[in-house]
Amino acid sequence: MAAPVFSARNPRTGVHDYQCEHTTAAELDDIVKRLRVNQPAWAALTLERRLDALDQFIAAVERHKGDIFSALKTDTGRVRIANLELGALGGQLKRIAADARAMLGDIPARPTMIPHIHGSGHYVPYGIMGNITPWNFPLLLSFIDTFPALAAGNAVIIKPSEVTPRWVEPLRKALKEVPAVENILVFARGPGDTGAALIERVDLVSFTGSVRTGRKVAEAAAKRFIPAFLELGGKDPAVVLASANVDLAAASILRASVSATGQACQSLERVYVARPIYDAFVQKLVEKAKATTLDIDDADKGFVGPFIFERQADVVADHLKDAVAKGAKILCGGEIITKGGKWLAPTVLVDVNHKMKVMTEETFGPVIPVMPFDSLDEGIALANDTTYGLSASVFAATAEEAMPVARRLNAGAISINDGSLTAMIQDVAHESFRFSGIGPTRFGAEGILRYMRRKAVLTNTLGPMDVTGQLIKL
Repeated sequence: MAAPVFSARNPRTGVHDYQCEHTTAAELDDIVKRLRVNQPAWAALTLERRLDALDQFIAAVERHKGDIFSALKTDTGRVRIANLELGALGGQLKRIAADARAMLGDIPARPTMIPHIHGSGHYVPYGIMGNITPWNFPLLLSFIDTFPALAAGNAVIIKPSEVTPRWVEPLRKALKEVPAVENILVFARGPGDTGAALIERVDLVSFTGSVRTGRKVAEAAAKRFIPAFLELGGKDPAVVLASANVDLAAASILRASVSATGQACQSLERVYVARPIYDAFVQKLVEKAKATTLDIDDADKGFVGPFIFERQADVVADHLKDAVAKGAKILCGGEIITKGGKWLAPTVLVDVNHKMKVMTEETFGPVIPVMPFDSLDEGIALANDTTYGLSASVFAATAEEAMPVARRLNAGAISINDGSLTAMIQDVAHESFRFSGIGPTRFGAEGILRYMRRKAVLTNTLGPMDVTGQLIKL
């Protein structure tokens, strides 16, 4: 019987031009069996030995970077961001290594509430982590959880998105050059059923993706009493105060809204502007948006690339149609262009309100709805009127003026006088609010601790008591 296969679409041509085999449930059983054998030896290595092996893996990736880049470029239809993803892996591991050295030592003994009983402890890995990863940054977001989990002593099975599967094969070739890592890192390709089967077999699940799928992951993990760390969607707002530099705010918000074609969880998707500068801001934003070109004719030219996932273009089109039907005006962009793949120029909307999907549901495209507010309380209330809470931005004349607003916004990370800084900064801990995710942070030095269990050791230094309560001295 032939192995099941799935096909992948080229986002620039619109053609399904790639096929690969599913990892079957029986193959997953074999993978998990092998990892159960290999993981204890990996965990028993010193931290420095594990980090050295991961450094060797990065060196192997570097040797294969041409093929990996080519596959990633085809998967995503992007050149500049594919280069950024590939180039960021080494720095990502360097940060994780520093965090691991800082955080993974034994917990020193100290007296407890009973002075002669001392508490100490240490961290132990879970065992095998299942890492279910998305299509928008397929390489980078596969390793943002994998590197710390491996450094902590776990084995990892990555289930990449079936939308962007091509990069896995050249990555596997690099992996084969480092047997120590190949023994504890495996890829399992396939659609959602593969991810569901993975959850049935691992000790810990990390998932990055939509709220709808994240809920299924959480429910499946809960049935097995294993942790599920979910990094989900967002509907990130920007609040622009009257004192803000209009040109700076417009430039930053445009970049943070349309980078990666808006296909990023931390993209700015709603903009609230103080009424005294609203008209000037909109004018400047439209001017800059119109000057931002598509790469529709040449992947090496233009800033905004194609929709990676065809169905996402349909979601964006539906949001725009809904907004216009309810009174919104499109000042630029607004038309999905089909030329093999699908593109959308940066799209600015005004006359929007919170009855529109574009203001309440994740759009995940290069769309910027802008709404005025008359008081700071109103602006903050509008920004907080969401089921999400990933991140947000505040623009003001000074950071001091912006800080009280940042404190009132219900989101896990706030950028001041810039947009979506969490796309670049991973060394400051933060957690997602509301439906944007659940679980301890994967950022900052303490982020590595989420891939481990903390074990306490309680030592009686004087002696135990017998059944009558009398002390028996050691």
